[in-house]
Amino acid sequence: MPGSPAQARFEVGLPPVEPFLDAETTAQGLERWFPSHRRDLPWRRNRTPWRTLVSELMLQQTQASRVAERFESFVGRFPDARTMAAAGENVVVAAWEGLGYYRRARLLYAAAVRICDVHDGEVPSSTEALLALPGIGRYTAGSIASIAFDCRTPIVDGNVIRVVARLEAIDAAADDPALVKRCWETADALVGAAKSPGVLNESLMELGATVCTPRLPSCDRCPVQTWCAAFRSGRAASMPRPKSRPARRIVHLYPVVLRRDDRVLLRQRPLRGIWAGLWELPSVESADPLEVPAIASGLGFKVDDLRQVETFKRLLTHREVHFHVYEASTRIRRGHWCDRVVSAELAMAKPMRSLVDRRVWASDWPGG
Repeated sequence: MPGSPAQARFEVGLPPVEPFLDAETTAQGLERWFPSHRRDLPWRRNRTPWRTLVSELMLQQTQASRVAERFESFVGRFPDARTMAAAGENVVVAAWEGLGYYRRARLLYAAAVRICDVHDGEVPSSTEALLALPGIGRYTAGSIASIAFDCRTPIVDGNVIRVVARLEAIDAAADDPALVKRCWETADALVGAAKSPGVLNESLMELGATVCTPRLPSCDRCPVQTWCAAFRSGRAASMPRPKSRPARRIVHLYPVVLRRDDRVLLRQRPLRGIWAGLWELPSVESADPLEVPAIASGLGFKVDDLRQVETFKRLLTHREVHFHVYEASTRIRRGHWCDRVVSAELAMAKPMRSLVDRRVWASDWPGG
């Protein structure tokens, strides 16, 4: 509990009073448990370094169930780094649609290019070389190196932090730098004691995802319950404490539907900010609500008969986006006028894709 000797020692960077007792015994328990309790996920059925790298990039900030739905079709289209590099960034980003955090798609493409340029098209096996790839940090490099090449490299993500904090009964916020440092030390001890580093690391992640969950952990199903200090003290569900989350920032977005024959006008968003580089209906973005004249002038070209047709809201991790949808007419000829086929090939954020499909292609308009 806060103020206890263990917590006081932890706060000044020292180990808890009850240190991690037996890394070898715990590692063995996790490795025995994993083969018969792991989820059947597509990237586990056919292991290759490339498939492992792609899955790890996809799994960053995205639920495994959503990645599982898209993984095989994605790697079927890009079965190796050379195929992806040759396809081009826009094609890769378009294929990524629906997985969110599109910057990861661009980083994956950049990693594929570097793998081709520097490593002759093969995913490198060393942690140092993996860390030099775009989009690959310490956790992802350790995961790829251990799972694909059986290197003794530790990993720490949210699941591992939760497992270690409970094993050692560390009462701290999940993003506390001292806790994160301690978790890397413990993960290093575990992977050092493991028979198979890849199995050990996957078992840690799997335990956190399926048993040692944030709320209502299933301690009765835990293979390391015997050595869990938080379980023994009856405080597993309260450790670690939640991260502090900033309030969502409100964004007002004003997309405008502009049609010509069987085409709709689309344009690419800026390369910085929300949904960077994705395609959209011409839009005006603002921190505050706008009146019609401000919307019209913000588009950057002349429109007529601007009228509102619907509103809706979408919640993102750090933003609350209020969509104010308008329709209008225009005489401009320049721009990216797209038919339904071309539109489907352009990468859009999920709410924008839904809006275009509903408001443009599903209407009684000739293009729909």
